[in-house]
Amino acid sequence: MSDAAARASAAIVAAFASYNAQYRAITRRAPERFENLDWKGSQADVVERLDLYARMVDETVAAMRERLGPSALDVALWQAIKDDYALRIAGLADPEFLKTFFSSITRQLFGTVGVHAEIEFFALDLDPLRGAGAENVARRYANRGSLDLLFEEILSDYRFRTPWRDFEGSVGHVTTDVELELGRLGEKRRLLDVEIIRPVFYQMSRAYLVGRINGDGWRLPLAIAIRNGPRGVLVDAVMLRESDVSILFSFTRSYFHVDLERVADAVLFLQSILPVKPVSELFTVLGRAKQGKTERFREIFRHLQDTADRFVRAPGERGLVMACFTLENHDVVFKVIRDRFPAVKNIRREEVMAKYDLVFKHDRAGRLVDAQEFKRIRLPRARFAPDMLEELVTDCALNVQPDGDDLVIGHAYIERRMVPLNLYLRTATPEQAELAVIDYGQSIRDLAYTNIFAGDLLLKNFGVTRHSRVIFYDYDELCRVTDCRFRDLPQAQSVEDEMRDEPWFHVADNDVFPETFLRFLGFEGRLREVFLEKHGELLEAAWWRALQERLVAGDVVEVLPYHPHRVRVASSA
Repeated sequence: MSDAAARASAAIVAAFASYNAQYRAITRRAPERFENLDWKGSQADVVERLDLYARMVDETVAAMRERLGPSALDVALWQAIKDDYALRIAGLADPEFLKTFFSSITRQLFGTVGVHAEIEFFALDLDPLRGAGAENVARRYANRGSLDLLFEEILSDYRFRTPWRDFEGSVGHVTTDVELELGRLGEKRRLLDVEIIRPVFYQMSRAYLVGRINGDGWRLPLAIAIRNGPRGVLVDAVMLRESDVSILFSFTRSYFHVDLERVADAVLFLQSILPVKPVSELFTVLGRAKQGKTERFREIFRHLQDTADRFVRAPGERGLVMACFTLENHDVVFKVIRDRFPAVKNIRREEVMAKYDLVFKHDRAGRLVDAQEFKRIRLPRARFAPDMLEELVTDCALNVQPDGDDLVIGHAYIERRMVPLNLYLRTATPEQAELAVIDYGQSIRDLAYTNIFAGDLLLKNFGVTRHSRVIFYDYDELCRVTDCRFRDLPQAQSVEDEMRDEPWFHVADNDVFPETFLRFLGFEGRLREVFLEKHGELLEAAWWRALQERLVAGDVVEVLPYHPHRVRVASSA
């Protein structure tokens, strides 16, 4: 082992320690933001924390180039650095994070395409939860015979600097909801104890206590939402079903700010109450987005290793901007930007990428899918269906090149697969279809409340999750509500004007005419009635202009991950 390798290895360990310290410092602002009702500050912290990883990798790469000089691209030297690095981090918390950080540095330094196994950590048998213990992160509360006393003890341990508005009422709220849920399960169940993850989870304007309720041979998830307002804090909701807690930890919501000593411990705990949710998504929603990307890619390659599945065109209509493909029995979609767009899409590649970056840093409000950006990935060419392979090498040639037995994709987004809403409605029962149409309208509202206008409201651009939630996933026409000009449709001056294929009046690029929305959605009969009954005001320019005024005035309109159709104005909560 050379001194140069040892010093470089130590420097990278120190760089990660600096990154992690800064990351946790930003995260630790969350309690103060919550207590001071500083929702705009919370949003700024989200962006600062997301930008931190790339900045620290850039700085470390520059430092390595300067430190190593002419040897900066010496593979043998980096193999020695990697070996020394592995020894140094073996006893540290979350060593897989440090391995991912190291790999980010070598990938950027060498411009790695695919995986360079000699100088990065990507073995499929690496387990990010190895050595983790769910019991390490939680505090246990025994049931001594009174649920009121049990939850009073729990809430007492999580007092905030802001006083409780009605402490006894909040205790009663939790107790009542737990008793009702236990009764709903249909048998007399003895609650033995409750385990709560020690740090509080913060997400925008809410704080959450997250844990599990244990009985004799059974277990329930538990998430307690706490709201702060001018008169103090109180329990706002209690989530006791896997589906509800899964929505809270959804890939469509902003990442939590929770200060964890060992993140793997918390992921293992969350796995016990959300067994269907992939480990990659749990790391991501806890704010460790880069580790989430690493684990997602491992999940994909494990699937390729264990199955004969092919890459095939994703279900739904063929995209004009993106070529979209999926694995036959895996729940992800790959999206690759096409070389050219039809004239109807007046947008450039750089603008498309900017919109995806906006979504990455924005409050996704449970209605925007988290699209993870990947660069220089290598996939086995033989696993592609012939028509999909032809589409990629023909329509995405600037970004996709065959290389021997592989297909190299220079840039792609990977996101969770959903059922396109237009396809879902074709096979849904009448009741399912009505609920989907109602949630589709709510999705448009929720996006608008967070200053996002979807732009292209066609049903094919929305997907339905396993929890029957409608999510928007096509971002090339997305924009801010405050950047639009919502106009009433001018009245035609003559029959000739009415008959024209093109508007007889001037339309600017940012003009939006809500009255026209319903024309191209394709709702007929009862579904049209349901949409108009529940969301008719979305077709009125006045509704959009009124919302614009609130957003410009600084109102933070929050969309909660529980009680889906209840919306509060945070500034007056």
